[in-house]
Amino acid sequence: MSDRIAVPAFWYVAYGSNLALDRFRRYLVGGRPTGGLREYVGCRDTRDPARLVGLEVSGGLVFAGESTVWGGGMAFFDRSALGRIACRAYLISAEQFADVTAQEMRRPPGGEFARGLEGMLTEIESLQTLGPGRYETIVRLGVYEGAPLLTVTSGDVADLVPAAPSAAYLSQIATGLHEAHGWHARRIGTYLAAAPGVRGAWTADQIAEVARSVA
Repeated sequence: MSDRIAVPAFWYVAYGSNLALDRFRRYLVGGRPTGGLREYVGCRDTRDPARLVGLEVSGGLVFAGESTVWGGGMAFFDRSALGRIACRAYLISAEQFADVTAQEMRRPPGGEFARGLEGMLTEIESLQTLGPGRYETIVRLGVYEGAPLLTVTSGDVADLVPAAPSAAYLSQIATGLHEAHGWHARRIGTYLAAAPGVRGAWTADQIAEVARSVA
């Protein structure tokens, strides 16, 4: 990873498929993630994150809606849920954070939205809803080593209808959990099987079988 980054810097906190480094890089450099259906433009600044760190934060993981990239339910961060959620934080510049978020919101990197977001990141103290879309709310989770921890989720997670994720999506998340936390297939299966949307649709053993190819 690069040891230099523009100031100010922010931690982009991933909890879904972006846990996997190669998948997150598609937002930075462009291209299509393995098993995905969407081609990404990439950021204006394509450098790797300055640092990566595995974290656990308060909250819960919920799967809902329908992913146009993976099929099946999408992962969302529920900040009101009791429990802990396994994450991976990427230290990137404000410009990169804005461009990544713009792509998650189906907006062009470097466009008017991205430039506006770049200028307001330091002002987010708790959460900021930028639109009605599924990934259009930014939540501040605190500070780590002097830089804000920010994640992207839905503004109305409690109102979402749980939906089962696809095997391809679970595989990406499993890859990231193994990379960031060193978890192996059985622990990954137990963790993901407890999430709304997964619970009752996938068993821990079934998820572990998916995860065995990567963890």
